[in-house]
Amino acid sequence: MSQLSRKRPERNDRHRAGSGISIRVITGLSAAESTWREFEKTADRTVFQAYDWLLEWNNHVGKKREILPVIVIGLGPDGEPLILMPLAIEKRWLLRRLVWLGSDLCDYNAPLLARRFSACVPPERFGWFWREIIRTIRADPALRFEVVDLHRMPERVGAQQNPFLTLPVVSTTFGAHVATLATNWNEFYSSKRSAQDRKTDRRKMRNLAEYGELRFVDVRQRIDVEQTMETLIRQKQESYARMRVEDIFRRSGHREFFMAVTANPRLGDIVHVSRLDAGTEQVATGLGLNFQNRYHLLLSGYEDGEIARCSPGRMHLHGLMQYAIERNCREFDFTIGDEPYKLEWSDIHLKLFDYFEGATVGGRLIVANKIATRRANLFICQRPALRRPLSKLRSLMMVLGVRA
Repeated sequence: MSQLSRKRPERNDRHRAGSGISIRVITGLSAAESTWREFEKTADRTVFQAYDWLLEWNNHVGKKREILPVIVIGLGPDGEPLILMPLAIEKRWLLRRLVWLGSDLCDYNAPLLARRFSACVPPERFGWFWREIIRTIRADPALRFEVVDLHRMPERVGAQQNPFLTLPVVSTTFGAHVATLATNWNEFYSSKRSAQDRKTDRRKMRNLAEYGELRFVDVRQRIDVEQTMETLIRQKQESYARMRVEDIFRRSGHREFFMAVTANPRLGDIVHVSRLDAGTEQVATGLGLNFQNRYHLLLSGYEDGEIARCSPGRMHLHGLMQYAIERNCREFDFTIGDEPYKLEWSDIHLKLFDYFEGATVGGRLIVANKIATRRANLFICQRPALRRPLSKLRSLMMVLGVRA
């Protein structure tokens, strides 16, 4: 049994970092629950730092992978939280990494920040503060790690600059895309789609209606949510097979995680399941998150075959954006990925960043290699003539069962 898998009590250690700030390091989620739940009500954060989102990830994915949550809380002189970092230690082969908790199923990874954080810890002081956090974590022999490996960090967290961007971060090879919504659907739709495109959409809508009455369904009933999610997962798996890309639902715990977050009553105001019905058939489905006037589209699927010629996925997307506008959302976030259809609708490109740091001699060698590889990937991604053949090579390797 690995060191991370041994059952150890949750710890709640405190270290004085200077300038009136103290650092608490909590191993486990339950010991941080009350502070976290209260703090997330007012903190600047992304939707993915909700306690219940990461709790479900830990229950269904993290524990199976023997990942140890390491929750870091920075407290001001008044004892109130200034920052909460949902971190974790993950052991992969012989390497122990400090990562964001739930990183693989969070499109944006970031700390939760008190609205006064930037005033209390100005950008020029965050590097020093981060050094104190690293020292505090590694002071516990059970929490020692070789590499800091923090992925998909946005430039801003709520109204504040993400303090991690004051560290020597590197750009990801992909971004995220957001559409600024109008006050009504027709205005927004007309501004994004040409007259010819709208004519094509109307024709496809008529063709789709031949399969049965079209209805955009805001799925709410528990049994209906579960059944719609099963359809969505099947549609996504069929899509992954067609595209010859990795099926995320084959990863341990991922299916269970998505079923759990849609069933968690504490996430009921955030998690949104929808679908487009043509008669009795669910021709397109989706899972999104509605948070602070921004709708985040996480997963969407549609039926393949002859009906795909009618673009049910596009028609469902139209219904989703109309749904978001009617609920006073100001932005529609397509989340990570640079698929062409996202660019058609979006006017905001979100850059994302990773941070790598070696905590040991071996860790520094690994980080140097990761940064060199990242720079090479960025060079290739900026040159389509190189990107296309390499993409075909990766697809061929996947078909042959070789992991790129």
